[in-house]
Amino acid sequence: MTDRVFADRDDGGRRLAAELRRRSWADPLVLGLARGGVPVAAVVARLLGAELDVVVARKIGAPGRREYGVGAVTPDGPAHYDEAILRSLNLTTARLARTEDRERAEARRRLERYRAGRPPVRVAGRDVVLVDDGLATGVTATAALRELRAARPRTVVFAAPVAAPGAASRLLGEADDVVCVAEPPGFRAVGQWYADFHQIGDEDVLDLLKR
Repeated sequence: MTDRVFADRDDGGRRLAAELRRRSWADPLVLGLARGGVPVAAVVARLLGAELDVVVARKIGAPGRREYGVGAVTPDGPAHYDEAILRSLNLTTARLARTEDRERAEARRRLERYRAGRPPVRVAGRDVVLVDDGLATGVTATAALRELRAARPRTVVFAAPVAAPGAASRLLGEADDVVCVAEPPGFRAVGQWYADFHQIGDEDVLDLLKR
């Protein structure tokens, strides 16, 4: 399989929705992982006829390698760390405490801005689909899924257009199911599988939620 499986996030959302429409949903809620997952989630929600909202989880990067996620944190849930990655880099959670605090504060800031005074949507008793634009190490997805579980959904499914080989199966202990369109070999980063993978800003998220 070659690079650029998807034209853009809209294309990824349409193809992901085609997979998700094969099953039935009870009072579905689609949640986009901010920021990049929200455009994908917006398409999925529209095609499933589901309510759309946003979830925020922030990656905790390795010292000097911010893009390499060793853990993640949500606004209110406990931080999640990949213990195997920590051991491989000889890191401790204590060493990452300041980074964790900074990322949690940023997660809270973003969520407050996206909510814009709206109360959180009801999660309890619903079929929830957590959507991102891709799945690499799974640390942010795991943190978000654990926070969602605490809200007592009927079921929670993680869905993304593309995933690193093996990443989807590792999430099955956190989600009731994981749905991905492609798990291509040679996976290095989510962006390599999109022809258009431009950065999504806060204003883009707000615009999609307003629609």
